[in-house]
Amino acid sequence: MNKYIAESFGTFWLVLGGCGSAILAAGIPDVGIGYLGVALAFGLTVLTMAFAIGHISGCHLNPAVSIGLALSGRFNKQDMVPYILAQLVGSIVAGGVLYLIASGNESFSLAGGFASNGYGEHSPNGYNMTAALICEIVMTMMFLIIILGATDERAPARLAPIAIGLGLTLIHLISIPVTNTSVNPARSTGVAIFVGGWAIKQLWLFWVAPIIGAVLGALVYRAIAGQKK
Repeated sequence: MNKYIAESFGTFWLVLGGCGSAILAAGIPDVGIGYLGVALAFGLTVLTMAFAIGHISGCHLNPAVSIGLALSGRFNKQDMVPYILAQLVGSIVAGGVLYLIASGNESFSLAGGFASNGYGEHSPNGYNMTAALICEIVMTMMFLIIILGATDERAPARLAPIAIGLGLTLIHLISIPVTNTSVNPARSTGVAIFVGGWAIKQLWLFWVAPIIGAVLGALVYRAIAGQKK
C-alpha cells in the first residue's frame, strides 16, 4: 500500500501547491505571482515530490502519466487503476483543503473558477474547444516524452526530477492562457467537483485530451528512442 499512499500524498501536494498558488496568490493586486508564479509552482510540486516519493511510487501524480508509462512498459498495468484512484483521492482532498482556506476570505467566490480548467468562455483568454483540445493533447504528449526521456536508463542519473519539473513549468507557461493548463485529469477533477456546473460539463476534455496525449507521447518516444540494448 505504500506506493498508493505515496501517490495520494504526492497528488495532494501537486494540487495544493499548483492550484493553491493560482487561487490564493496569483490575483493579489501589485504583488500577486501571476502566470509565471503559478507555472513555477506546478513545476516545483513535481520536482519536490519526485525527490520525496520517486523511489517509493515513481511519482506519477497523474492518471495520464500512469497510462503512458504502462503503455511504454515502464509500469505494471495491474497497478494502473489503483494508482489512478489514489491520485484522485489526493487531488480531491487537496481541493477540499483549498476550499476551506479560500472560503476564509469574505470576498471568495467559486464564480472565479477555483483554478478549474476550461474552454470557450471559461478559457482564461477565450480559446475555443478545438484549440483547448489540441493544446492539451500536444502538451501532454511532450510531457510524456520528457518523462520517458529523463527516466531512461541511458539518461544522466538522478537528474530526472529537475527536467520533469522544469518541463511542467514550461508547459504551464505556454498553456495557462488557453485552458488554465491541465495535462492531468486528477488535477482537473480535484477542483472541478467543488465548482460543479460548467467545470463538470467541460471536465471530459481534460480527461480525454491528456490520455490521448499520453498515448501519443509513449508511441513517439518508443519510435525516436529505438530498441534498448
